[in-house]
Amino acid sequence: MQEKYIERKLVAAVKKMGGMAPKFVSPGLDGVPDRIVLLPMGKIAFVELKTPGKKMRALQVRQKDKLESLGFSVYCIDRIEQIGGILNEIQST
Repeated sequence: MQEKYIERKLVAAVKKMGGMAPKFVSPGLDGVPDRIVLLPMGKIAFVELKTPGKKMRALQVRQKDKLESLGFSVYCIDRIEQIGGILNEIQST
């Protein structure tokens, strides 16, 4: 299964919940997560997508740690089965 397939499933699931999941592109700031998940009621989190079994690179982990130190949630999804649980967690925080 390819990362792009998982990414499309995430975007569709977020849209179904009434939210949006735009690509996160930050010129000059490498290693940022792939998507910003925006759900109703002001819920926000960042998501890095990976091919099944792949891990985040060291730079991505550093960016994740920086975002979390600012109080944001950052998730890494490498399986479609994770999407529902993670979105429920974002929505409930």
